Amino acid sequence: MKIAITVAAVVVALPLLLGGIGQVMVKGLFSNSSTQPSTAALADIPGDYLALYQAAAPTCPGLDWSILAAIGKIESDHGRSPLAGVANGTENYAGARGPMQFLQPTFDGVIARHPLPPGGQKPPSPWNKHDAIHAAAYYLCDSGAQKDIRKAIWAYNHADWYVNDVLAQAKKYGDAMTGTGDCNNIQAPNAVAAKAIAFACAQLGEPYVWGGNGETGWDCSGLVTAAYRAAGIVIPRTTQPEYEAGPLVPAGQPLMPGDLVFYGTPINVHHVGLYLGAGQMVHAPTFGQPVQISPFRWGGDDYLAASRPTAGDVL
Repeated sequence: MKIAITVAAVVVALPLLLGGIGQVMVKGLFSNSSTQPSTAALADIPGDYLALYQAAAPTCPGLDWSILAAIGKIESDHGRSPLAGVANGTENYAGARGPMQFLQPTFDGVIARHPLPPGGQKPPSPWNKHDAIHAAAYYLCDSGAQKDIRKAIWAYNHADWYVNDVLAQAKKYGDAMTGTGDCNNIQAPNAVAAKAIAFACAQLGEPYVWGGNGETGWDCSGLVTAAYRAAGIVIPRTTQPEYEAGPLVPAGQPLMPGDLVFYGTPINVHHVGLYLGAGQMVHAPTFGQPVQISPFRWGGDDYLAASRPTAGDVL
């Protein structure tokens, strides 16, 4: 069995000289998930389990570790429950096994579709915490977690009360990095998002130019493309392919600084902005309006969805 090491959140502050807005402090939390463990999570979740939840979640881009942790809490109290089915070699009245309470056929189906990463038991076992937690992440992803987290949790256990309990527990565990909405005090969930936001903020006041790539001004998609290129991620140049590239933020999960917010319909996306947090985005709106910070929702808008380029490989 792999010896798990507790993953501690790291906060960094980077002083950046940004043209037109002076020096800002950019805070990046280096993790693969969109939330950091709350005080309640650190007090309740064993270190080895916390590390596994955080390591497994990125196998499903957009899935937050706190969802896995909430399921682990409700199903087995992170492997500490004395009830039948949790301890190795036991099962409950329904045949559920291990810390994530898998039925053996369900577990076998998951590992047949998704070979588990090294660190667990050979052959994989639903009683092994490494194997069970990674299998749960894959199962949620197969059940549509990237598009509808409620639907995915319901697929895990067919009960509305269960879905509500998982989401409530995840909220207690996750200390969301929601951002400030202020270019003079940028907060982001990771260094890549922080760099993208810093670049976009440095363009405030630049003119809107249709098809602009920065030489004389920007259009909406040109701005976010350049922002992520500055952070080392290549995304498509225009809004429709940007939306289709994803990965989309699952419905019901909060937006994070660095997310791309889209407007229009799935087949006709006409605008994109870069989310700053606190309900604000930086974007190049339209003719006669320079790059600016605006609310990402307003009366009569046609907001469509958000994507998270930092959650997966976007080409």
